[in-house]
This record gives sequence, structure tokens and C-alpha cells, in this order.
Amino acid sequence: MDNKEYLSAQRAESWREALRKAKPNKDRIGITRVKMNELSPAHRITCNEEVNQGLTREQALVEASRCLDCPEPLCMTGCPVGINIPKFVKNIERGEFIEAAKTLKETSALPAVCGRVCPQEKQCESKCFYLQKLKKEPVAIGYLERFAADYERESGQISVPEISHRNGIKIAVVGSGPAGLSFAGDMIKKGYSVTVFEALHEIGGVLKYGIPEFRLPNSIVDVEIDNLRKMGVEFIPDCIIGKTLSYDDLHEMGFKGIFVASGAGLPRFMNIPGENLIGVMSSNEYLTRVNLMHAADSTYDTPVFPGRKVAIIGGGNTAMDSVRTARRLGAERAIIVYRRSEDEMPARLEEVKHAKEEGIEFMTLHNPIEYIGDEKGRVKLMRLQKMELGEPDASGRRSPVAIPGAIEEIEVDMVIVSIGVSPNPLIPSTFKGLTVSKHGTIVVDQDSMQSDLPDLYAGGDIVRGGATVILAMGDGRRAAAAMHEHLSR
Repeated sequence: MDNKEYLSAQRAESWREALRKAKPNKDRIGITRVKMNELSPAHRITCNEEVNQGLTREQALVEASRCLDCPEPLCMTGCPVGINIPKFVKNIERGEFIEAAKTLKETSALPAVCGRVCPQEKQCESKCFYLQKLKKEPVAIGYLERFAADYERESGQISVPEISHRNGIKIAVVGSGPAGLSFAGDMIKKGYSVTVFEALHEIGGVLKYGIPEFRLPNSIVDVEIDNLRKMGVEFIPDCIIGKTLSYDDLHEMGFKGIFVASGAGLPRFMNIPGENLIGVMSSNEYLTRVNLMHAADSTYDTPVFPGRKVAIIGGGNTAMDSVRTARRLGAERAIIVYRRSEDEMPARLEEVKHAKEEGIEFMTLHNPIEYIGDEKGRVKLMRLQKMELGEPDASGRRSPVAIPGAIEEIEVDMVIVSIGVSPNPLIPSTFKGLTVSKHGTIVVDQDSMQSDLPDLYAGGDIVRGGATVILAMGDGRRAAAAMHEHLSR
């Protein structure tokens, strides 16, 4: 029996053991997965309050009791940051909520954030025994993660993870998004002196400027960041690495290692006629202005136009965030325009559900080909090409194909383009010696996240081009482990 066959046999035996454990627990298996408590659609479109309201203590206890404590917890294999999922869930089942939160913080710098925005349905929960073998809904790991983190915060018993003795080595982090924060948390635990440089005036990166408060309140992010401060991480805002400070400057300041997590803030457009009209903007600009610059408040210096007929181009989570934001800013008609069918949408199912509940229209199998303006240069019409699905493309999704002659026009006064982003080009263009891909990403060793500059590591969108919060955090953890090993030689 070769190694692959041996591991397969081991796994099969683990499943059999889990089934044997499950048989005496028929009552446990019969428990229905908990439903998240939510604000009503009628209320939430009038405000920016968080839609998901979390679990009650009783709901959390019952949901945690569903966990079968599998001999081989495959849920952990689906977690990019390696959370000990059975341990924290069983702590909740025993009512030891603070211990559950401590378990989360052993490997995750942002448990309250991840419990809200990570796609658990595609990661840890997708590996759950319930789903894999019993064909039932998986344990609500994400809901329980949020519960434990929220309980700790609301109890006032916020713990600070144990920090190793300071070793005197200075480490620089470029960017305060999820990859940078995760890396900083791991490195400060290992005894390094960590400084995080952020280009904007607020710490948090995409967690602050890219995700609306109705999905991730800024106060939640601030508590997680404050915990890193208590651990000893220093944050410097309004500092653009590659412009304010160079690679050489960082070395002169005594930094022995650099982790680049500068993100992907360069918006993409379709290069179709009319994209320069007033009222056509990227989702990056729209969400940053609303989330970070108070653009929804007309008394501020840079208010955003409150469109009444708003179209969002795209089908990802950022598109859903944008269209739901437009609805809250008073849009009478807010439309998702997506060139594939709803089945191909990359957005989380929960996001699509919430959008529909809030009155968002979905024009799938449509693709804009031109924007038409009025005499003042403001967009007034959008010309759409109707599509149909052809053969699968390289991603496995069926490619959209234009239906000849099937064109329609709809009235719009605002268009938000959300078709993806490109990496921030500043560091790749100013740090000499880096290998940069044709897509503008920094090329790194995928195991260590080390670049061609031996002291520079990178992760998140600047490497991936586009990633979820938890994948970016996983990059940060891998880079921290590799950099620590390199500096300890």
C-alpha cells in the first residue's frame, strides 16, 4: 500500500469511527441547523445597522451540540488560518465562551471579522461530516465563531494572547488589511517589534473602506485592531510605502524584514463607450467614499451623488455591497447587471438573498456595451447586450455568448462598475529586484510567501490579485512562519 492509499484508508476509517460515534447521538443529528437572526428588510434599507444580529446564548449552545467531534476534523483542513474548530466549538457547548474566544485567537487575529465575512460555506463548513456523509446542513461554524468573539468583547473580558520575550528585531508591514494584520499578530507573538504602515488615515484596509457597516461594523474592526495594539503592534497611518518611504528608507530605519500587503486597489473598467461620463465610477471609489469619507452625508466635502436609478455591473460580493449601499442611499431602482446566470455568480448566497429581500433587481445574462449621456455629460441610458451561456471557460463556469441583435436600453443616472480589481502598482514598480507577473502581482514562493528580495515577503491581493479576507489572512500566517524561520537561522 503506497502513501496515498494509506492516507485514504486512514480517512475512511475516521469516517467510519465518526459514524459509530454518531449512531448513539440520533437526537444530536436530528437537530436543525440554527438560523441567523436578522433585521427586517423594511427596516434595514432605511439605515446602516448590521443586518445579521448574531446568535443568542441558547442558540449557540444548541448549535455547538450538533458537532460530532470527529476523530479526523476535516473542517480544520478547510480553514486557511488553521483554527482548532472542534476545540472552540466544544468550549461553546460546555458554556465556556471565553475559552472558545481564546482558542480562536490562538491562530486568528480577527475572529469577530471572520465570523462575519468569511465564506465558511466554501471552506470549513464545506468539509463538515454532516454535509459530506450525512447530506445534512453543516455545523454553523461561522456563526459560532462570531458568537464567541462577540461574547468576549461584550463581556469586557478581552484577552491578549501570550507574547514571547522581545528579540529586538524590527519588522515592517505595508498595509493594514487582513493579510497585514494577520502577519502582524503572528510576528508580535513571536517576539518581534512590528510596525504597520497604512496609506490611508484609517487603519483596517479593505475591512474599513471596502465592506459596508451593515455587513461589518467599523466598531468591530476597531476592537480587533486595538487588541493588536495591546499586544504591541505599532500603526502608522498616512504613510505611503514606495512614496513617503522607500525600500532603502525602511532598511535605514532598521527593519530586518518587510511584509507587503498593499492590496488590489486599482479598479478595472470594461473600456466601452461612455465610461468617462459623470455618474459612472468604480465600486472601489464608491465604497471608499461612502464607507471612509462620509460621502453619504451631504454636509461633508466630497458627497456622492444619490442616484435614483442605479446599475451595478458585476456579480461578486463587492457588487452586492455596492448595490445594497445604493439602496440605503435612496435608490428607487437598484439593479445588478451580470453577464452570466445567477448560478454562476461568485457572491455568497447569503449576500444574494439579502439583496433580493431588500428589493434589488437582478438582470442576469446581460452585459453593458455602451453608456449614453445627456447634454450635461451625465449618464442617462445604458445599452445592454443580452447573453446566453455557452461552453465552460478556464474557471469552469459557462462562458457568456452574445445573442445577435438582442439589444435593450434602460434608464440610469448612476453606474457602478464592479468587475474586479488589479494590484496596487506602487511597490512592484518602485522596489527594484522584485519579479512581477503580467497581471501586476508580486511573484512569491507559494509555501513561504518570500519574494526574490530575500527580506521581502508578500501576501493577499498583491499576490493573488483578488482574495477573500480569510485567504489573505492565511497568506499572512504562512509568511510570518517562514520569515521567523529565516530570521532565526
